Amino acid sequence: MSTRKHTALPKAQILIEALPWLTRHNGRVVVVKFGGNAMVDEDLKAAFAQDVVFLRQAGLRPVVVHGGGPQISAQLDRHGLVSEFKAGLRVTTPEAMDVVRMVLAGQVQRELVGLLNQHGPLAVGLTGEDAHTITAIKHQPLIDGELVDIGRVGEITRIDSGAIEALLEDGRIPVISSIARAEDDGHVYNVNADTAAAALAAALGAETLMVLTDVEGLYVDWPNSDEVISRLTATQLEKLLPDLSSGMVPKMEGCLFAVRNGVNTARVIDGRVPHSILLEIFTDEGIGTMVVPDGHPLVAQEQGEA
Repeated sequence: MSTRKHTALPKAQILIEALPWLTRHNGRVVVVKFGGNAMVDEDLKAAFAQDVVFLRQAGLRPVVVHGGGPQISAQLDRHGLVSEFKAGLRVTTPEAMDVVRMVLAGQVQRELVGLLNQHGPLAVGLTGEDAHTITAIKHQPLIDGELVDIGRVGEITRIDSGAIEALLEDGRIPVISSIARAEDDGHVYNVNADTAAAALAAALGAETLMVLTDVEGLYVDWPNSDEVISRLTATQLEKLLPDLSSGMVPKMEGCLFAVRNGVNTARVIDGRVPHSILLEIFTDEGIGTMVVPDGHPLVAQEQGEA
């Protein structure tokens, strides 16, 4: 009996530590951007699905947004289409767009929905085209002072969250592919999944946005240091943006947009760590970088302690 008590006690302590977080987040929307290594490693995929279902069963309302860079590149290769990038964005010809749409909606989303639904009739897949969820216009990045045409890459102009909200009310887990309907020409656009997740988090009034990456978080002085910034304000992040690596820019711009548009916290977390979502959201330490609005209670509390 004493041995059983001893082995069960740490489990009870873990659950108790989660209690205030469960209470705080109960009924709240959590938008999770699925990407990086967690998207291609089978064990990490399964752990991700377990985490999202746990959030749902614990009283939160998770929404998953995904891209599919590695899968798109592999499928383009199979079709003999070259993957070209400009300003960190995939050049998307009409032929490539057909592949992007097929991979995101027909492969990545289907697999993710299937993993989630191993745990019950929970997940429903959408793309941004469905019910006008995401609307976009052509995005032309500024490179060396000139606007550059990169094909069917979209800039989000409008979010209609009605279909997602209806699914959440029904107890479902929406899984959204980052494809948008065109505002002007009847076609579709490939949109950055980090940007889409941030826009959806703001439109849904989410409690938090969580972006899975292949790094531990935002580093203080990369590559000279591997120390991770555990928390920073929107203004502090804005000052750092010009010096960030190209891969981190859309993620951190997404976090900045989210907290400036009503989302309480935005977090970049290491998707290579199994169950990183639960570690970040239900423990006191957290494991990634959290961005908070200026004047957030956590900041005020720290300034009061200083």
